[in-house]
Amino acid sequence: MSGPLIWVIEDNDQNFELVDFLLGEAGYRVERARDGVDLAPLLAGEAPTLVLLDMNLPSGSGLELLARLRADERSRRVPVVALTAHAMRGDRERFLAAGCDGYISKPIESAHFLAAVAGFLRARSPGDGVER
Repeated sequence: MSGPLIWVIEDNDQNFELVDFLLGEAGYRVERARDGVDLAPLLAGEAPTLVLLDMNLPSGSGLELLARLRADERSRRVPVVALTAHAMRGDRERFLAAGCDGYISKPIESAHFLAAVAGFLRARSPGDGVER
């Protein structure tokens, strides 16, 4: 498969399986990290085109991993989208203010999810804070 590479940082197996299936069917390549420990080998490999980042991880927050991604030369300019069940008023704004380039709430709605991913890949403009 030769589509864009998307890193999915997600600890929940069911959530990952759905995301992996949807992205795979749409022609994207997917690599997974469950947490910060699993992220290290990804940082040493091929740089992604997009990162989908769960904000609630067992060994640290998604915001901590966002800081690691932004500190790494190869992933610094890669769009990072919060993929999270945090859907209370203000959560989207909080994640965008922290440096995420977008926000997708769980539970995942298949058509919206794929449209949002395609929009982020088309735009490739980190830091604009626009939900696509």
